[in-house]
Amino acid sequence: MSREEDAPKTFRVLVENAERKFARVRDAPLHPYAGSGPQYGHFFHKVFKAYMRLWKYQQENRAKLTESGLQRWEIGEIASRIGQLYFNQYLRTSEARFLLEAYIFYEAIFNRRYFEGSTKDRGVRFKELRFYARFLMVSLIMNHVEMVKLLVQRFKDLVDDSRVNFRGTNFKEWRLVVQEIMRFTEADSGSASSRPLRYTVMFDSYPASLPYVARFHAKRLLKFRDALLTSYHKNEVKFAELTLDTFRMLQSLEWEPSGSFYQKHPVESRENGGPADHSVTSGLIDVNLMADMTDPNLPPNPKKAVLYRPSVTQLIAVIAAICEELPTDSVMLLYLSAAGNSDHSSTSQVENNEITRKSSLPSASANNRHELRNGFYENHITTKGHSNLYYENYLSLGPSRNGSSNILFPGDLIPFTRRPLFLIIDSNNSHAFKVLRGAERGEPAALFLSPLSPSFKNSSVIDSARHGSQFTFFLTAPLLAFCQLVDFNLTEDDKNMSDSTESIISTAFSKWEQILCTSTDLELVWAQLLSDPFLRRLILRFIFCRAVLTLFCKREEGDQYLPICIPELPSSVSANSKAVQPSITQLVSHLKVTDCFRSL
Repeated sequence: MSREEDAPKTFRVLVENAERKFARVRDAPLHPYAGSGPQYGHFFHKVFKAYMRLWKYQQENRAKLTESGLQRWEIGEIASRIGQLYFNQYLRTSEARFLLEAYIFYEAIFNRRYFEGSTKDRGVRFKELRFYARFLMVSLIMNHVEMVKLLVQRFKDLVDDSRVNFRGTNFKEWRLVVQEIMRFTEADSGSASSRPLRYTVMFDSYPASLPYVARFHAKRLLKFRDALLTSYHKNEVKFAELTLDTFRMLQSLEWEPSGSFYQKHPVESRENGGPADHSVTSGLIDVNLMADMTDPNLPPNPKKAVLYRPSVTQLIAVIAAICEELPTDSVMLLYLSAAGNSDHSSTSQVENNEITRKSSLPSASANNRHELRNGFYENHITTKGHSNLYYENYLSLGPSRNGSSNILFPGDLIPFTRRPLFLIIDSNNSHAFKVLRGAERGEPAALFLSPLSPSFKNSSVIDSARHGSQFTFFLTAPLLAFCQLVDFNLTEDDKNMSDSTESIISTAFSKWEQILCTSTDLELVWAQLLSDPFLRRLILRFIFCRAVLTLFCKREEGDQYLPICIPELPSSVSANSKAVQPSITQLVSHLKVTDCFRSL
């Protein structure tokens, strides 16, 4: 058999081999803590190797394969599978280079129209629909706004065309996917006119306070390398298995390359610019482009497990895996956004019981609730007779039809307080988790607890199900959250207003950063987190959120509208302090929204 005759046969063997290997990792959990078995870590390398060998072979033998009947959609399917593998590896490692590789392959498929002409084959049309959904996900996470807009329109048109050309096929599920992505992009539309959610050295590090951060020292400094993110709210905005809340938090825990590749730039359509390459020799995808898009000067991103509607046992299993691998000098961030049993009387009962518990303690300074003995923090708060407090209130991590498998109690997290834990609860029942303070089993936990109810100037037009949780919005995009609160439209056209407003907030954050770095009243729980840029930024944004909501006109209606941090941050950064209130006053005056803040 000649080499020309052998090429198609070899190609098919390579395709079958690659698909067989891919099948073994198809259902592998897409997070870093799924285990180290061959079906997870090591075997991913074999799948990559099989598909890259297949890709190289089709490039080197394109003419022979085309003569023997190779279709363009087959090339597109191989490239799409490689893009999918890269994206899955990004989810498993949080390494930006894998996300960029996925984008390179997907963009090449899109520009070269490998799936064009799928109107004649229903199977090919489904492959094309799946490609668009995956490319949309990658473009969303990369914050490639213009590409997302173009893809959404093309995706919608493709689903509409499918209903016409394949009348015997039900495309209801794909219509729902279109509705999901349109809701998602509408809810996230404000980010198009704002700074990236990712940590941007240019915007998020402040020259005036950098020397204070550099000199800051505490008895113990923890590194942030691991996070778990999950959210569930009825009818929440989501795309595929990524909810709006976890999307925002995911981005805020990553670095923005200084090359600004993630930032929006015009999309050059091959239709209106240079001609699309439809020749048989097309198919060379320059994987070396990644070198021009990454920033070697940035540290690696923290690893993140993004869980979609996990059962409580699944959640606890992943938390346990993180704790097992967590180095002794590191902290785990746990972000939970979910509704709970929202009976506020239950929360009052928790607070009353807290008072009862504290009154039974020996007199001690509030700053000395934990003492270090033999290398461990000893808990002075006795839980005898009050253990039910840890299992009265809860969060629902999934639909109620799943029963108790989705119910997470505060007490479920106590075993994991043997390791440093930074817990962020965004819920209408968040205050129920105050009982964790003093119940830790080795390490005092740091807690951010959201308000029980959101605040808005015009609450009739703001729906959390359509816009995401307000507290999470403050922690990830503080200016946009403030504008949403006071119903101020910060348009993309008014760049001067946007820049000047961001400058006011940056100046305030720089000042508060200096105060925290020099404070003698800063609890060790917070001091040991302060050297990490991601966690320090979260702390600064919490101070901003708490101050804004405290000074907002609804403040007299009770603590249910205010977030809580445990333990308390220094009074020098409280809402009414000399360092904080004037900054909020300046922001309010600048945007001319003083009517929302009656005391300013």
